[in-house]
Amino acid sequence: MCTDVMDIYQVVTRRRSIRKYKADMVPKPLILRVLAAANWAPSGMNEQPWEFAVVAGEKLAALQRVCKEVIDVRMPPETRTEEQKEFAKWYGTLGGAPLAIIQICNRETDAGRRKMVLESMAASFQNLLLAATAEHLGTCWMTGPLLKEQDILALFALPATKEIAALTPLGYPDESPRPVPRKDAELAQKVLWFDVEE
Repeated sequence: MCTDVMDIYQVVTRRRSIRKYKADMVPKPLILRVLAAANWAPSGMNEQPWEFAVVAGEKLAALQRVCKEVIDVRMPPETRTEEQKEFAKWYGTLGGAPLAIIQICNRETDAGRRKMVLESMAASFQNLLLAATAEHLGTCWMTGPLLKEQDILALFALPATKEIAALTPLGYPDESPRPVPRKDAELAQKVLWFDVEE
């Protein structure tokens, strides 16, 4: 485990979407540490609606096949640019990560409750990504595979009463992407001030 401790602002600004991973397996205690941070997220009415599937081995290979099917629909192989070919390669292999984490909740039919639950899920998933960054692990928040959500539910024998909110590869990064510039980095347009003194 790396001993380079980052403060919260460093973690936030160092988080990247990692698309290339080393094959080394992440130790189970470290996975649980990251998931514990996800479990500490705020949630509507403190319902803590999240569950997680941690996937490796044959199930991970099956999940990769589903992801490949998704990218083949979104970017048909016969019309891909060179850049799209590289993107599709990572997408269908999850960048070679040894693990994936799938975030699951109950499927809500009431619009108000669904919004509350999905916002809670997003808070939890962000905690997961930031905790992974703090542990010098890589992640990439993915929702595209939800195009084949029913296939993923079936793969893990999950009932139709469940919904997949997001998934991420998890592993040790094998790349160091540059930060993507923030739009309106000085917050001159994104923030409205009302009766706030200098």
